[in-house]
Amino acid sequence: MSTSTQIGASSPLFTDVVRERRSVRHYDPSVRLTHEQIKELLQEAALAPSSSNVQPWRFLVIETEELKAKLLPIAFNQSQVTEAAAVIAVLGDTEGYKKADEVYGEAARRGFMPEDRAQSFAERTISMYGALPKEILHKIIHTDGGIVSQQLMLVARAHGYDTVPMGGYDAVKLKEAFGISDRYIPIMLIALGKAAEPGHPTTRLPIDDITFFNEMPAND
Repeated sequence: MSTSTQIGASSPLFTDVVRERRSVRHYDPSVRLTHEQIKELLQEAALAPSSSNVQPWRFLVIETEELKAKLLPIAFNQSQVTEAAAVIAVLGDTEGYKKADEVYGEAARRGFMPEDRAQSFAERTISMYGALPKEILHKIIHTDGGIVSQQLMLVARAHGYDTVPMGGYDAVKLKEAFGISDRYIPIMLIALGKAAEPGHPTTRLPIDDITFFNEMPAND
């Protein structure tokens, strides 16, 4: 029988969220999230920064047993696809910049900037992004999509849920199977739910080995 886990009201320390996040690959299949719970997580994730505040990310939530089974072979039969409460396909919208009027218009309505400046920003953004070469636009979208994906995973952990980012899937088959047009770029899949087994601990390179102040080391 499916159960729904209420999003917690308490706020853990950010350092605990960062340290306790794990890539979880085995989920409790009885745990389900309501649409409102998922939207709350996504709403917090979408507070992430993006280039020119265009917010080009889009989220396809795959949650039914039938559709998760459809996704399973596309994601190379990774068990978390069918065990997790949902799989979030993070997509990049190559026409997302066309919502600049909406983005800056809302900023003006909230008093964050004068209306004339909002209109100027929107016009400049639409013109600039519309003229970008495809490879540059896609690079920006991939960067923004990566930022919002990481934020979603941290938000989920803060609310007591577990995730794993998945780059192992066939993007072409994903688009074909779920009717995703060429307007959208698949960024990654993120399984979301409650761990049946904790993610295993991992190590990181020493910070002194990966941090350089002011200049890169010679002969590297």
